[in-house]
Amino acid sequence: QVQLVESGGGLVQAGGSLRLSCAASGRTFSTYALGWFRQAPGKEREFVAAIRSSGGSTYYSNSVKGRFTISRDNAKNTVYLQMNSLNAEDTAVYYCAAGASGVTSRSGGYDYWGQGTQVTVSS
Repeated sequence: QVQLVESGGGLVQAGGSLRLSCAASGRTFSTYALGWFRQAPGKEREFVAAIRSSGGSTYYSNSVKGRFTISRDNAKNTVYLQMNSLNAEDTAVYYCAAGASGVTSRSGGYDYWGQGTQVTVSS
């Protein structure tokens, strides 16, 4: 069982930056692939970024590539999402997720989810 708790969301102006954190419980954190997803009002949840259990490979959606960076610290049981050059289209609730089956952009491929943290970008 893994419990995930996101933090770091808030209100930021367009062009600004935020860093989201997701702290996990459980001794097997380092064996899970981790992902970030987001859901804007009236829209489906969408993939943002993912990282392998080893941290050696990262994956991004086209909409955030070059602006967002996912990283993990297995010693701290934490995954991060550094978000730069934010724009209004990035406004959403951001969720972290952990999966035992390997990295994927599919939400169904993740076993555990956090409660989400709101990111609002003002234009």
